[in-house]
Amino acid sequence: MEEARDEPLYRDRVCGIDIGKASMAATIRIPLDGGGRREQETREFGTTRREVLALADWLRCWQVPAVVMEATGDYWKPVFYRLEAEGFECVLADARQVRNLPGRPKRDPSDSRWLAACFERGAVAGCFVAAPEFRVIREHTRYRRDLTAERTRDKQRAEKLLESAAVKLSSVLSDVHGVTGRDIMGHLVAGERDPRALAALARGRARARTRQIEQALEGTEFLSPEIAALLGVILGRIDRVDAEIAALGAVIERLLAPWEEQLQQAESMPGWGRRAAQDVLAETGPDMSRFPTPAHLASWAGRTPLDRQSGNRQGAARRKHGNRYIGAVTGETSAAAGKTQTREGARYRALSRRRGKAKANVALGNTQMRVYHVLLSTPGARYRDLGPDYYERDRSTARQVSHHVGRLGALGYEVTLCRRPDQPPATDPHAA
Repeated sequence: MEEARDEPLYRDRVCGIDIGKASMAATIRIPLDGGGRREQETREFGTTRREVLALADWLRCWQVPAVVMEATGDYWKPVFYRLEAEGFECVLADARQVRNLPGRPKRDPSDSRWLAACFERGAVAGCFVAAPEFRVIREHTRYRRDLTAERTRDKQRAEKLLESAAVKLSSVLSDVHGVTGRDIMGHLVAGERDPRALAALARGRARARTRQIEQALEGTEFLSPEIAALLGVILGRIDRVDAEIAALGAVIERLLAPWEEQLQQAESMPGWGRRAAQDVLAETGPDMSRFPTPAHLASWAGRTPLDRQSGNRQGAARRKHGNRYIGAVTGETSAAAGKTQTREGARYRALSRRRGKAKANVALGNTQMRVYHVLLSTPGARYRDLGPDYYERDRSTARQVSHHVGRLGALGYEVTLCRRPDQPPATDPHAA
């Protein structure tokens, strides 16, 4: 038998907090003189400003510099932000890392003791928490995306209302809420029912479909005054949301003005526009050192598969549940990039044919987040497209190299390949 020694603790003085809506349990663990033993104490506090400051005073009395808390809804935010402002090192723990074990009592005091014990042994990896200035920007961009989703639902309600009234406008116009569609719906709300007069409102490319529009509007006898009034209410709500989105956009532009360079870097990628760059930058912040590698950022964004394996049995691969706002943005940018004649577009179309559009969307989102990390980590960098024939050239080069190496091997030569220093790599899957 040989003597076994415990590993040194990751932290000497720690505090674990289990947070609820109105109260929280805090446990401190500090060294006890002699023998490497530990002592702990648990107290209950409220979540108001006065109670959190009392918790901070208690931690200072015991010289506890670091605090860990579980991510519970939004209840952790006021406590985290207040203690951070008081100078404490705050770590947010993912609930999956500190999940309850069978046989352990599931109560607030015991949960706080478990958090503190895990934290002092280095078993907790802190979650990403945005910098204070980006917390404000993030609230604006997230609310703008929520308003955009509400506007989409109202547009769908208006279209369904027209269908129920036998107005087949959506079967003729690609966008019912475009200039022509809104003008026609406005006249319907005002009481106009003459199909010819309504069809004469067509503008732009819709003028070529005047006859089809007139036929689609021949069934307006089912559009009663009450239904028309309800349509007016929905259209008014859409207009109000449009105004609110525009106002939020102006505020976001002002808040993100100091990071214009990072926005332009993100906009240089295929499929990305101004709003996509703003939404992602608000979620990640400009400091890419918080994500050690591009793969870490892609994983945090949920753009990687979740592999499940036990022994030789390979389970089903499912998408990770990462940041849902970045997931929504990359879903849009991936589909947009798939329509471009770029390397990313070629990758999206190739994956769509083999694996389907859903998997291609996640795979291209993974590529985009990796490129995003490289761009923001390199000041002044812009996306440099490798061309839609990138993969064809890659396969052609690989075939030529394999052919010549095989021929030399057949002649009895042992071949060692080494690229000349003055020649750049022929392919780079993550080149920006």
